[in-house]
Amino acid sequence: MSVLTFALAQYSPRVGDLLANAKQMVQLAEQAKQKGADVIVFPELAVTGYPPEDLLLRASMNKRVRHALDVLKQVNGITMVVGYPHQDDDATQPQPRYNSAAVLCDGKILGVYHKQYLPNYSVFDERRYFTTGSQHVILEIKGQKVGLLVCEDIWQEKPICQLKKLGADVAVVLNASPFETGKHDRRKELLQNQTRTNAIPLAYVNCVGGQDDLVFDGGSMAVNADGSIAAEANRFSEQLLLVEFDCEKHAFNQQPPVAALSAVAETYQTLVVGVRDYVNRSGFPGVILGLSGGVDSALCLAIAVDALGPERVNAVMMPFAYTAQISLDDAAAQAKRLNVAYHVAEIHNIVHSFANTLHPFFGDSDVGVTEENLQARTRGTLLMALSNKFGHLVLTTGNKSEMAVGYATLYGDMAGGYDVLKDVYKTEVFELCRYRNSLEESPVIPERVITRPPSAELRPDQVDQDSLPPYEILDAILQGYIEHDLSQTELVEKGFDCDVVNRIIKMVDRNEYKRRQAAIGPRVTSRAFGRERRYPLVNGWQAGD
Repeated sequence: MSVLTFALAQYSPRVGDLLANAKQMVQLAEQAKQKGADVIVFPELAVTGYPPEDLLLRASMNKRVRHALDVLKQVNGITMVVGYPHQDDDATQPQPRYNSAAVLCDGKILGVYHKQYLPNYSVFDERRYFTTGSQHVILEIKGQKVGLLVCEDIWQEKPICQLKKLGADVAVVLNASPFETGKHDRRKELLQNQTRTNAIPLAYVNCVGGQDDLVFDGGSMAVNADGSIAAEANRFSEQLLLVEFDCEKHAFNQQPPVAALSAVAETYQTLVVGVRDYVNRSGFPGVILGLSGGVDSALCLAIAVDALGPERVNAVMMPFAYTAQISLDDAAAQAKRLNVAYHVAEIHNIVHSFANTLHPFFGDSDVGVTEENLQARTRGTLLMALSNKFGHLVLTTGNKSEMAVGYATLYGDMAGGYDVLKDVYKTEVFELCRYRNSLEESPVIPERVITRPPSAELRPDQVDQDSLPPYEILDAILQGYIEHDLSQTELVEKGFDCDVVNRIIKMVDRNEYKRRQAAIGPRVTSRAFGRERRYPLVNGWQAGD
């Protein structure tokens, strides 16, 4: 049996570190060669990492890319398919830049393919940086005609159809496809439809790891012409997946299937990878967070421990007069259960000092939200001071429901460098807590933290639903308005109370200024705050249709 063995290099490049990326790619190519691979395929823009954004505009970028390619050319005995930004040199005039795939073998570049479809939606803005390619590339490797595509090309009908018409035996697709809920299933369905429709097998390689607010989940795979999944890599971890292409049958040899992850497991892994890579690649020795005894900070603590290990996680409980004893007990219990450094710093004197200093200004006016926010801002100040002193990154713990309606304090609980739950709705927070507890016999999040009514504990007997609708209703309205752009009228037609809808929409719209100042956090949904949902801070748009 004649076979062409592909190594799908599902790896995690570091954005901007071209030389280190190239050296890692060389190591992976040598490993693949030792395992008998004929071809190793790397993800989209593997040389620079994805997305390189305005680093592409730096004057030295092309020089660094060429140097990285020279390093890769040192590999012999295996064909390499490498994603990189291509730009010709011409001192007389600027040259177009392409999102490209180069085929290297024994020190030579055998061919270069330029991506033909540049995504300019959601988190993607490739038209800012790249020019559209127009030519297909098919190379013969061990007698097989291998056609190249890059990411968005496979989401369109024409490119793979053209490869088939040009006689390609197999297609290779380089990708940098970030996670969002349900995306992996959509990828699978797409690839299966494309292979069946065009009667051509394909090898799909995706990158993995966290980059700022994006998390890449891997899931590289080989798909046969009948749409069957022949081989699949693990999710959320680096892997060198070897797949054999039977040259006589024109099909990949079948491998055992990989266990599918549930939706909640996918989301949890996304959050863990996001925290891990942001902290590690930023060079922080560890993290610190305010552990309140509530459900959000409890989940963040568990994620941080899973991402970094307990020795790199620090928790501080900062009680005030309204902090319930149950909160103190549960925070201490969880910190002990997870074996993290834990301290209690009472804030009574600091808050009273603020109040005394402000009394000449406030006089005998009613106590209200301003005084409540002093508690949150005191806690934010303490956490930032500890961060400055010991170098730990402050993790903020606000969820998407709170960030949407502004149920958070600027320079208070919003103070920090990375918001773990920024794109996670409150109802999903509870699901994630139960999921994490299900992984061990002894729960890592106390059960009553999950079951007790959520409260900011900024005034006596306060609960969140004094100010907000029940989270089941709030989240449903928010998902309709934010994720699906439903209008006020459409939401009411779905059965939601008109006054509640109007109030929530107004809260979302007027708190854009807060979100613009918020820490970044891992993207989970298809419409995350920041890269995707961008509204003007000052505008005259009226809620309605």
